[in-house]
Amino acid sequence: MFQLRYITPKAWAQVVLTDFDRFLQDHAAAEKKAAGMAVSMFSHYPDKPVLVEAMVNLALEEMNHFRQVIKIMHERGIFQAPDEKDPYINALRKLIRRGSEAYLMDRLLTAAIIEARGCERFGLVAEALRTGPLKTFYQVITDSEARHHELFVELTLEYFPRDAVENRLAQLLDEEALITASLPHRPALH
Repeated sequence: MFQLRYITPKAWAQVVLTDFDRFLQDHAAAEKKAAGMAVSMFSHYPDKPVLVEAMVNLALEEMNHFRQVIKIMHERGIFQAPDEKDPYINALRKLIRRGSEAYLMDRLLTAAIIEARGCERFGLVAEALRTGPLKTFYQVITDSEARHHELFVELTLEYFPRDAVENRLAQLLDEEALITASLPHRPALH
């Protein structure tokens, strides 16, 4: 539906492969936080049934991904790490405007961008892994993230005019590109 304005270099995936256990811990945390965000959305907007149904389904899917990552971690003898503040997510949150309508639009569009970035980066991980179940897992996760970013744009269009959505999305994509380009490569999704 839209293109990210900053393309993550393949060197990022090589950093991930140098400490894949740490990446798995971060991935698990990201899935858990994504499920929590979906729960927050359907809790705050009970008067928007299209959004509620979509977010209930998304929360379940993200928790399923969390469960799958936890299983992989346990098979490797590693466990969850304490939750850390994500500098990427924190920077994006600062872009969300105040006011109920603007806040909803920005929340949906930043979620779309986060999912698109996840799609791109999980795809890079899948590409960097040679063969086997981990490669397949990350290919499946990549496809899932692609659907999620489209979902958030569709939800935004459900509640706001297309031109307003496209204009704000363009602004947020420009800002997200600057944020992403400024962050160091580390064994984490963002």
